[in-house]
Amino acid sequence: MAKKKAFALRINEDMLKAIEKWAADEFRSTNGQIEWMLMKSLKENKREPKKKIE
Repeated sequence: MAKKKAFALRINEDMLKAIEKWAADEFRSTNGQIEWMLMKSLKENKREPKKKIE
């Protein structure tokens, strides 16, 4: 599993509320939902990170 790095994210309050609701609907944490959304966008745009061979 890839190493995770913490960072601060500034986000519009209404957008965050919408993401929190979506996360709850999908039984995910807010952080997990944001990660899922970002990865989905990366895949759709053919920019997903390369998988490291161990």
